[in-house]
Amino acid sequence: MSAQEDVKFLAKLVHRGHLSRDEAEPLLPQLKAGGALDGLLPRLDGWSDARVQKMRRTNAGEEPEIPGHEILSTLGIGGTAEVFRARAKSSGKTIALKILTAPYAKNPVEVKAFIDEARLLERLDHPGLVKGFGPAKADGTYLSRMEVVDGRTLQEYLDDGHLFDEDAALRAVLEVAEVLRYMAGEGLVHRDIKPGNIMLSTSGRVKLIDLGFCAEGGSRDAEGCARGTVQYLSPEQAEGGAEADIRSDIYALGVTLYQLTIGLLPFEGECDEDVLRKHVMERLSSPELKGRGHSPHLHYFIEKMMSKDAELRYQNWDELVTDVGEQVEGRASLDFKAGADQQRGRGRGVGGRGTGGRGASGGRRT
Repeated sequence: MSAQEDVKFLAKLVHRGHLSRDEAEPLLPQLKAGGALDGLLPRLDGWSDARVQKMRRTNAGEEPEIPGHEILSTLGIGGTAEVFRARAKSSGKTIALKILTAPYAKNPVEVKAFIDEARLLERLDHPGLVKGFGPAKADGTYLSRMEVVDGRTLQEYLDDGHLFDEDAALRAVLEVAEVLRYMAGEGLVHRDIKPGNIMLSTSGRVKLIDLGFCAEGGSRDAEGCARGTVQYLSPEQAEGGAEADIRSDIYALGVTLYQLTIGLLPFEGECDEDVLRKHVMERLSSPELKGRGHSPHLHYFIEKMMSKDAELRYQNWDELVTDVGEQVEGRASLDFKAGADQQRGRGRGVGGRGTGGRGASGGRRT
C-alpha cells in the first residue's frame, strides 16, 4: 500500500469508529515517513495482525464477515446500525442482519438497547412488525437477525418528492395504528413513530421496522429527557420527563399523517430547541390542509391527534382505529363523492383525482 492509500484507510477507520482521532493522529507522521499502516496498527492497544487483516478484507467493516452467513448486499444505513441482506449457509434462507456499528458497540448502554430490541422483535408477533430471529454476537460484532422486507420507507418516498393521496395516507396510518394497538396490548409504547420507521413493502404491506426507543407504558427515562425524534415529539415529551404514554405515539402518528399528505413537517426551526418550543407553544396552522382539497375528516383527524392537550387526543388505539377505519371504508359514500357521481350522471363530468383507495402506495400529487 502507498502512503496515500494508507492515510485514506486510516481516515476510514476513524470515520467508522474503529479508531479515535487521538489514536490516529500520531500515526500520520510515521506514515509520511514511510511507515506501513499494517505494521503500525498492531502497536496500539486492542489491535493485532489478525484484526488489521480483517479490517482490510472487510473494507473497515463496510463489507462485514459474519460466520455462517454470506453477505449479499447492503439494505440500509442508520445512525447506530447497518443492515445487510445475507444468506444463512446452513439453511440457504435469506435474512436481514442488522449490525451495531463500531462506535456504539463500545458503549454498554447502546449494546443493551440493541440486544433488548432484537429480543423484543423475536418475542412480538404481528404482520405489521418486522419479524426478529434474535440477537447474536460474532467475533466482537453485535447483530440482530430479522426477516427481509423488500420495499421503501415512507420517508424515502417523501424525500423523492412523492406525496400520498388522502386514501393512501389514511390506510397507512390505519395499519400503523393497528400495530401500535397490538403493542399497547403487550404493555408497550413505541416512542419513535415517523415516516422513516415505517416501511411500505413491495407487496403493499405497511411494517414498523425500528423499536429502538420502545418502552413499557408508564415508564420514565432515568435521565428525565425526551426520547424519540425531535420533529415528532409531543408537547409533553418536548418538555422532558414525560412517562411513556400511547397518546404521545398518537401525536407522532398525527405529525406523520400531516407530513404524508402535505409533504412538510408541521413545525420546523433552525435548531432542535426551536422545534421543541413550537411543539409546546405554537398552535397547528394548516392552511395547506384547507387549500388542497382535503376532506374535513382528514383535517379533524390531524387536529385531534396533534392536540397540545393530551386529554383532548384519542385516548386509546381502539378509538383512533374505529374513526379512521370508518372513514377509509366509507370514502365512496361521502357527500362530496356522491355529488361528483351525480354530476357525472348528468353528463357534465368531473376533472381531477378520484377518491377511490389505491392502497398505501406513494404517488406524486399534481
